Amino acid sequence: MLPLARLLIVLGLVLVTTGGLVYLLAKSGLDLGQLPGNIRFGSGNTTCVFGLGVSILLSLILTILLAFFLYSFSRF
Repeated sequence: MLPLARLLIVLGLVLVTTGGLVYLLAKSGLDLGQLPGNIRFGSGNTTCVFGLGVSILLSLILTILLAFFLYSFSRF
Protein backbone atom coordinates (compact mmCIF):
# COMPACT_ATOMS: atom_id res chain seq x y z
CA MET A 1 0.00 0.00 0.00
CA LEU A 2 2.92 2.34 0.60
CA PRO A 3 3.85 2.70 -3.12
CA LEU A 4 0.24 3.51 -3.96
CA ALA A 5 0.16 6.18 -1.25
CA ARG A 6 3.36 7.73 -2.58
CA LEU A 7 2.01 7.72 -6.12
CA LEU A 8 -1.21 9.42 -5.04
CA ILE A 9 0.71 12.08 -3.12
CA VAL A 10 2.97 12.76 -6.09
CA LEU A 11 0.03 12.94 -8.49
CA GLY A 12 -1.73 15.35 -6.15
CA LEU A 13 1.35 17.55 -5.96
CA VAL A 14 1.67 17.51 -9.75
CA LEU A 15 -1.96 18.55 -10.14
CA VAL A 16 -1.61 21.36 -7.59
CA THR A 17 1.61 22.57 -9.23
CA THR A 18 0.07 22.47 -12.70
CA GLY A 19 -3.02 24.32 -11.50
CA GLY A 20 -0.89 26.99 -9.84
CA LEU A 21 1.22 27.36 -12.96
CA VAL A 22 -1.83 27.76 -15.19
CA TYR A 23 -3.26 30.29 -12.73
CA LEU A 24 -0.04 32.32 -12.70
CA LEU A 25 0.23 32.21 -16.49
CA ALA A 26 -3.33 33.48 -16.81
CA LYS A 27 -2.64 36.30 -14.33
CA SER A 28 0.53 37.29 -16.23
CA GLY A 29 -1.46 37.84 -19.41
CA LEU A 30 -0.63 34.66 -21.34
CA ASP A 31 -3.94 33.46 -22.74
CA LEU A 32 -3.80 29.71 -23.25
CA GLY A 33 -6.94 29.88 -25.39
CA GLN A 34 -5.10 31.73 -28.16
CA LEU A 35 -2.36 29.20 -28.91
CA PRO A 36 -1.71 28.14 -32.51
CA GLY A 37 -3.51 24.90 -33.28
CA ASN A 38 -6.71 25.82 -31.46
CA ILE A 39 -9.78 25.55 -33.65
CA ARG A 40 -12.54 28.11 -33.11
CA PHE A 41 -15.98 28.11 -34.68
CA GLY A 42 -18.42 30.92 -34.07
CA SER A 43 -21.90 31.82 -35.22
CA GLY A 44 -23.95 34.57 -33.64
CA ASN A 45 -23.90 34.16 -29.86
CA THR A 46 -22.39 30.67 -29.98
CA THR A 47 -18.66 29.95 -29.98
CA CYS A 48 -17.08 26.50 -29.92
CA VAL A 49 -13.34 26.14 -29.22
CA PHE A 50 -11.30 22.96 -29.61
CA GLY A 51 -8.09 23.48 -27.67
CA LEU A 52 -5.72 21.21 -29.58
CA GLY A 53 -2.70 23.45 -28.96
CA VAL A 54 -3.36 23.58 -25.23
CA SER A 55 -3.93 19.84 -24.96
CA ILE A 56 -0.68 19.05 -26.79
CA LEU A 57 1.26 21.52 -24.62
CA LEU A 58 -0.19 20.14 -21.38
CA SER A 59 0.41 16.58 -22.53
CA LEU A 60 4.09 17.31 -23.13
CA ILE A 61 4.53 19.08 -19.79
CA LEU A 62 2.75 16.37 -17.82
CA THR A 63 4.67 13.61 -19.61
CA ILE A 64 7.99 15.22 -18.68
CA LEU A 65 6.91 15.78 -15.08
CA LEU A 66 5.58 12.25 -14.68
CA ALA A 67 8.73 10.73 -16.16
CA PHE A 68 10.85 12.83 -13.79
CA PHE A 69 8.84 11.84 -10.71
CA LEU A 70 8.68 8.17 -11.64
CA TYR A 71 12.43 8.13 -12.21
CA SER A 72 12.99 9.90 -8.89
CA PHE A 73 10.79 7.54 -6.88
CA SER A 74 11.95 4.36 -8.62
CA ARG A 75 15.34 4.70 -6.92
CA PHE A 76 13.83 4.33 -3.41
